[in-house]
Amino acid sequence: MRPRPGEVLHFSEDPGIELFRPHVAKTSREAEAYVWAVDAAQAPSYWFPRQCPRALAWVRTGTSEVDRDRIIGAGCGDRVHAIEYTWWDAMRTTLVYAYRFDAGPFRPIASPGCAPHAMVAVEPVVPVGPPEPVGDLIECHARAGLQLRLLDNLWPFWDKVVASSVEFSGIRLRNARPRLAG
Repeated sequence: MRPRPGEVLHFSEDPGIELFRPHVAKTSREAEAYVWAVDAAQAPSYWFPRQCPRALAWVRTGTSEVDRDRIIGAGCGDRVHAIEYTWWDAMRTTLVYAYRFDAGPFRPIASPGCAPHAMVAVEPVVPVGPPEPVGDLIECHARAGLQLRLLDNLWPFWDKVVASSVEFSGIRLRNARPRLAG
């Protein structure tokens, strides 16, 4: 599930939203109120239950071959998504919906020195149609050729990712199991 040209998507487990109003998310580093959405490149980052912690890594310009093989895996494509085993059942059973928006009111947003990670609007927006079920979240990954890695604990992998030359994103990491002792 990706946006068509000229569109952005918002993923939600709530199929009943008719109007999206800008707000400051509890977990946001941004002080300004926004409606959040993603472009085609970032859509796979949201093929998960909302609260599922995930460590995402992908090859970028400048990624070393050593890091590609160590983090992504030799011969395993350009992107890996990692979750903990405890979220597997939710991945199999959670219903996620995609809301499509005209991209016009949205602009890219990025952390300083980073590529844009989302699209934001500062005015209320109405979806261009009813929400669409994303379908089987695991199958979404498979169809897109993305690795979905299951780990007992995300932190050892995450620590290697952030110290490497790959591009990465960590979403809902506060919901991950505690770091391993030692």
